[in-house]
Amino acid sequence: MKIIRRKKMACNSASCESGCYKDDERPVAANGNASNPRRGGVNVPGVCLKCKINQTIAVTHPAVAGSAGEGGRFCADCFRSNLLGKFRFAVTSNAMISPSDNILVAFSGGSASRVALQFVHEMQQKAQKNFDASRERERVLPVFGVGVAYIDETTMCAEASSEFGEAANEVELIVSNLTPPTKQFLAIPTESIYSPELAVGRDSLKRLGDVVRDLTGKEDLNKHLRMLSLQKAAFDNGYNKIVLGTCTSRIACHVLEATVKGQGFSLAADIQYVDARWKVPVVLPLRDCLSEELNMLCSLDSLKTVEASQQPRAGINGLISSFVKLLQEENPSRESTIVRTAGKLTPFSFNKTPEVDDPNERLATKRRQKKYNLKPDKSQPPESFCLVCSSPLKKSNTSGLNGLALEETSAVIYAAACSSCQYQILPKDTSSMEHFLSLLPQSITTLAKDSSDSHMFLREQIQDLLLSDSDDGT
Repeated sequence: MKIIRRKKMACNSASCESGCYKDDERPVAANGNASNPRRGGVNVPGVCLKCKINQTIAVTHPAVAGSAGEGGRFCADCFRSNLLGKFRFAVTSNAMISPSDNILVAFSGGSASRVALQFVHEMQQKAQKNFDASRERERVLPVFGVGVAYIDETTMCAEASSEFGEAANEVELIVSNLTPPTKQFLAIPTESIYSPELAVGRDSLKRLGDVVRDLTGKEDLNKHLRMLSLQKAAFDNGYNKIVLGTCTSRIACHVLEATVKGQGFSLAADIQYVDARWKVPVVLPLRDCLSEELNMLCSLDSLKTVEASQQPRAGINGLISSFVKLLQEENPSRESTIVRTAGKLTPFSFNKTPEVDDPNERLATKRRQKKYNLKPDKSQPPESFCLVCSSPLKKSNTSGLNGLALEETSAVIYAAACSSCQYQILPKDTSSMEHFLSLLPQSITTLAKDSSDSHMFLREQIQDLLLSDSDDGT
């Protein structure tokens, strides 16, 4: 479309509020239709709806825009500004990053985690420039630190071992090419959660993968092992928050997956901006961004991604991903609608940024609550979690733990697991449970033992108050 410029005749009144243009210019189409950025006039096809000046991405980058609705509405600059605005709002309104933090960004090589890394990097750059430009006596707040972690899943995906090795090198190169401040890069093998001796952990991890036959269960177990690996790496290296690139599209799939697997009770825990059930809290600053938007931004800004490490999904997860993709093609708002609907679920007590002792942070929390109309969190009873995947459990699910002896670790594991893990991950044959437990990371088995100890201690404390089978209650 040809864009021509014309000037509107200037009026003589200095106080005119009619919205007319004096000496400024506005874009008009060749057919004479024009948009009025002050009064919301007719939209010009091919012209950005926000700035009303530049051409849309669909015009300037037709190969990049594809079928994305945003590409036909915004120019490249406004599109990027809009996406960065979503990121900043999520970070600010949920106190995801503070000056004293040390952030670990989980980078899988995909477009979502690549954009998360880029935006966090730009935030750190800006903070560093402000710090350097301020006077020495005014430098009260430090610049938050950033590290990058890549999980090497070669052991669990033996058929793609060479691809994971190449991907790790490419990811490290991407991180090293970022402008200062420099960032620590951690390539973390999944087997590191077992032992510092990787050969020992590799053998246990391979055998664990062979024991779990269900494709969906194996994929869910891999996901949980990735989180355990990130948690261990973050804790060992002094990071106090983990940034994931989880976006609206991925959350929409998870909502349907959890529903199909019978995890409706725990669903609210997984779709919030903050998840502090872990030793190192996890934050999702891209929760309001679609994967299509993130892919487009990577293309526009030439952000290199490493798709070789992105394995196709299997089982129920694969079916749901394909289904959601079809829904999105029919209606681009479907993914957002799914997440918005699930967002009406009540969050858990741990879905908030933990408070710290720093007076500056407490003051910032009060200001944030006032600005965004957030209610202060009231004290709630602690949650019980699945000993395999750490999903919150209903109180009725943990009632079966009462009366289990200390040595009955296998029974504790089964009784304290969610229904999804019981059906898809744990062995059906109870005689195989001991072998399965021997293959789990020590962090899981230790948690099971601690749970058994606590329930035994509680039962001993109230033993005198319990009715025996012979008592009639009178």
